[in-house]
Amino acid sequence: MIQLSDHFNCRRLLRFTAPSIIMMVFTSIYGVVDGFFVSNYAGKTPFAAVNFIYPFLMILGCVGFMFGTGGSALIALTLGMGDKKKANEVFSLIVYTAAVCGLVFALLGFVFVPSVAVLLGADGQLLQDSISYARICLLALPFFILQFEFQCLFVAAEKPKLGLYVTVASGLTNIILDALFVAVFHWGLKGAAGATALSQFVGGVIPLWYFGRENTSLLRLVKCKFDKGVLWKTCTNGSSELMSNVSASLVSMLYNMQLMKYAGENGIAAYGVLMYVCFVFQSVFIGYAVGVAPVIGYHHGAHNQDELKGLLRRNILLIGVFSVLMFGAGQVLAKPLSMLFVGYDKELLQITIHAFMIFSFAFLFSGFAIMGSSFFTALNDGLTSALISFLRTLVFQCAAVLIFPVFWGIEGIWLSIVAAEVMAVLVTVLFLFGKRKRYHY
Repeated sequence: MIQLSDHFNCRRLLRFTAPSIIMMVFTSIYGVVDGFFVSNYAGKTPFAAVNFIYPFLMILGCVGFMFGTGGSALIALTLGMGDKKKANEVFSLIVYTAAVCGLVFALLGFVFVPSVAVLLGADGQLLQDSISYARICLLALPFFILQFEFQCLFVAAEKPKLGLYVTVASGLTNIILDALFVAVFHWGLKGAAGATALSQFVGGVIPLWYFGRENTSLLRLVKCKFDKGVLWKTCTNGSSELMSNVSASLVSMLYNMQLMKYAGENGIAAYGVLMYVCFVFQSVFIGYAVGVAPVIGYHHGAHNQDELKGLLRRNILLIGVFSVLMFGAGQVLAKPLSMLFVGYDKELLQITIHAFMIFSFAFLFSGFAIMGSSFFTALNDGLTSALISFLRTLVFQCAAVLIFPVFWGIEGIWLSIVAAEVMAVLVTVLFLFGKRKRYHY
């Protein structure tokens, strides 16, 4: 069995991170299932509604990534220092806190989702469909948050394969119920939302049951005291991932507003396809970053500087290989993947394929910024990590999507994503170079 304290070459890194990569890819794929069934069995307007309101749901749910990534780094650091009792207390506190946050956010979301949808420009049937889908999904929000959180914490517990099995179980639940509710029973948008909610329940409850009893992992849920210092450190460590996800969701809302202006409902539907595929492709980068972060955190805590240097070099090499493969796949699969979602509408299909060909250039750059942000999170440097994420997912993308369409219309919207990723890589390189003496990597 591979342990956090081991020496990691490229092969061992791939073996250790593979379950996290597969887990994130599988999570993204079953998230796409709603879009596939809704688009092909309910129609273009319900499909646009799912893509229109989903960024709002992600803003509420991504707090799980903050607790998961931030807590995972702190737990790995504590384990590296040899204090297993403290590690279990930190683990328990962040799980309990995330569950409470989920209940509060679900209530707030249920109340404010109509106002949010109107603010974003929805009206008529698009507005009604957006509200219906969101309110059903919000019923499972606490479990959605826990599912995101445990995806990171399984790695810190040295049980990445178990995390993969839970994700597969949740994903299969969503796929089977989507086929049943939408394709067989013809429950449309509400059926898709119900399938998603039930799958999130599965993804959140199984880890609670496992960690709530004696197990063979490094961690389990125990009694703990409220420690604001631990929560503050967890939140600051994970602030980059929170910022990344919140910013990405806000940017998606901005893109939808711009697309409604320049291309109408077809633009939103095309962007929805891009986001589904982007989530699948970038989940490779995210899964790798999640998988390798506890390794970096452990060796940082144990002051193994030579291992840190080797980890950074191998991270850059592996991300480079992934980036080229993702770009090639994007170019080759642009048409078949577009046809999978919107093949029933010729005009929409052409818009989507064209956008896809431009958008895929972003895969050459996005992995490096994701890796850089995660690297600093693992070093417990939440501020630097958050700055990279903030600039990448909010500042650069917002500026580009507001400026580029003025000169190039809808073409500028697709180009803005690529430009933002290029600028994010430049910032990441500057931070890695500037912090090298402080962390000795």
